[in-house]
Amino acid sequence: MTASFRVEHATRASRIGTVAFAAAIVLLAAAPAWGGRDDLRLLAEIYAYVGLASLWNLLAGYAGLVSVGQQAYVGLGAYLLFALTLLAGVPPLLAIPLAGAIAAVVALPAAVLLFRLRGHYFAIGTWIVAEVFRLLASQASVLGGGSGLSLPVGIVTSIAATRQEREFLIYWVALALVLLVLLVIVALLRSRYGLALKAIRDNELAALSNGIDVRAVKVIIYLVTAFATAMIGALIFLQKLRISPDAAFSVNDWTAFVIFMTVIGGIGRIEGPIIGAGVFFALRQTLADLGTLYLLLLGTVAIVVMLRAPKGIWGLIADRFGWQVFPLERHVVLDERKP
Repeated sequence: MTASFRVEHATRASRIGTVAFAAAIVLLAAAPAWGGRDDLRLLAEIYAYVGLASLWNLLAGYAGLVSVGQQAYVGLGAYLLFALTLLAGVPPLLAIPLAGAIAAVVALPAAVLLFRLRGHYFAIGTWIVAEVFRLLASQASVLGGGSGLSLPVGIVTSIAATRQEREFLIYWVALALVLLVLLVIVALLRSRYGLALKAIRDNELAALSNGIDVRAVKVIIYLVTAFATAMIGALIFLQKLRISPDAAFSVNDWTAFVIFMTVIGGIGRIEGPIIGAGVFFALRQTLADLGTLYLLLLGTVAIVVMLRAPKGIWGLIADRFGWQVFPLERHVVLDERKP
């Protein structure tokens, strides 16, 4: 009898999870047929936050790069969208990927500076970069300066002829964008870069001694994150139709809430931000009328989850039941064959 080995990612649980996820995507893609205008806007907002949280999770949960300044690229992407459409006449939907590409170019010198810092100094550095971007945006008088500006009607109507068509199209773009983000993250983590990321997160010195180009891997992840975050930021403010420095570079809206979602959902797991976003929006929709008490309740939920489930809600579920939606672990399977 001879035996051979093969390496697989999928398990029975992950196959079931993947089928369930695909069914959910089909149902969500058909949302314009069963949902109202408010439902579509809420779902598009959830998709944006899932994308932002997943990208922050890629940075902090897999690369060990804890950033408190991701609002830098949300705001940069938003301002680039307005600049490209208003000043260069670029169609709004085409401006979204262009904004991401330009943001990635801008992120390169920022990365060179930031990666000279370590630990909490890196985190503070990311916030400083965001503040620099905010101050520069407030001085750009052609884009409204400190008071901001709105997209002209002509640019808005160029997206689609009717309001309903615009809402449907933007909704589908939001869904496609979050799916693209998730698929890119899965592909990245299942590649050799994913193994390198985990090695760097667990022990950077050991990873370096084993031949991993730590700096290059970190820069690649940072640029990918900046690119995708800027595209999401551009889409968010295309929906809002108005921009200002304080709104575009808000640390609460685009970083604090994103960290909350990732931590309570499960940092270091792709499913974590999705679960965390669901919990966050469920709390927001039911408790937002309570004013400042709502924020206190959010903090209480975060503390309870961190104490009772340090790995997050999905981490607790996955450890107990073995459930997976996006399989990343490698399993050695033995094939036995008779001569």
